[in-house]
Amino acid sequence: MAGKELDTLTGIETTGHEWDGIKELNTPLPKWWLWVFYATIVWGLAYSIAYPSWPWLSGYFKGMLGYSTRAEFSERMAAFDASRAGWYDRIAATSLQEINDDPQLLPIATAGGKVIFSNNCAPCHGTGATGRPGGFPALVDDDWIWGGTVDDIYTTIRHGIRNGDPDARFSQMPAYGADGLLTAAQINAVADHVLALSGQGQDNAEGAAIFAENCAACHGELGKGEPALGAPNLTDQIWLYGSGKQAIVSQVTKPRLGVMPPWSPRLSDVEIKQVATYVHSLGGGQ
Repeated sequence: MAGKELDTLTGIETTGHEWDGIKELNTPLPKWWLWVFYATIVWGLAYSIAYPSWPWLSGYFKGMLGYSTRAEFSERMAAFDASRAGWYDRIAATSLQEINDDPQLLPIATAGGKVIFSNNCAPCHGTGATGRPGGFPALVDDDWIWGGTVDDIYTTIRHGIRNGDPDARFSQMPAYGADGLLTAAQINAVADHVLALSGQGQDNAEGAAIFAENCAACHGELGKGEPALGAPNLTDQIWLYGSGKQAIVSQVTKPRLGVMPPWSPRLSDVEIKQVATYVHSLGGGQ
């Protein structure tokens, strides 16, 4: 041990390194640990050669085995689609009403529609289809501007509302205030009448007369709405842009008109059928 310094407390040789009076003990790693560490290095190098790994300037090393997670995923999805092909073919060949009457096909279509809804529709209508503020209607009640039958829902999803699709749902409420069709006083009177239609506040005779002359053609004499025209029901206290008098005055003065994209370019006909079936099953479908 000549020339070697031993720690007085442990009797272990020191390395000769010292920091603030603290000396480092010479305690090398166990041999087995070192061999395992070396083996992991060799394994890592072998793995990076066998499988895709190192990036290049315009790509990456694809590995000696030619393995691809994307290819594996595509194969699995192809197998999954093949397993569902029978159900897809049945949905494609079956009308929406027949799907709803088929106790075996209905739960399959509904389950698929729920997934598709979550991926495509929930950002606007909410994960539970309860709607969002700002003109995104709830789909769980029985208030349907364009009709709540499963066929109506299918058409709305397929073609959308007020967009570039030639078959899109379209309605245009006049801007009675912004275009000078009614005065502020007349709009205020109409708002009183509309509130009265839903059991809120006292009716206004002048507002009723103005409503009959300007609004009844679309909303009906009793304000029940007309789905064929996209005119909402004004008597059920379900309001898309707010229920207070000021919200009604604002809508009559310069109406807010929502837009929904057509989903036919993005979803297949079978997928649209599934979504329509799911939305119809939420409880508000007619």
